[in-house]
Amino acid sequence: MINSSSPQPAASGSEDDDVETIVRAGPGGAVAVAGIATAVVVGLWFAFYLLVFLPRSVP
Repeated sequence: MINSSSPQPAASGSEDDDVETIVRAGPGGAVAVAGIATAVVVGLWFAFYLLVFLPRSVP
């Protein structure tokens, strides 16, 4: 490996194009994860309300 040539860096134009393509796609995955997390929290809140608070309030 002593005599191997150093790797050539990628052309900055193609790297910029790749970044632009990724940014144009948008944050779909982040929105999906946030939506799922919100749905889980709301579901747990309803489950807690229905299983804990309602049984205690019924005489």
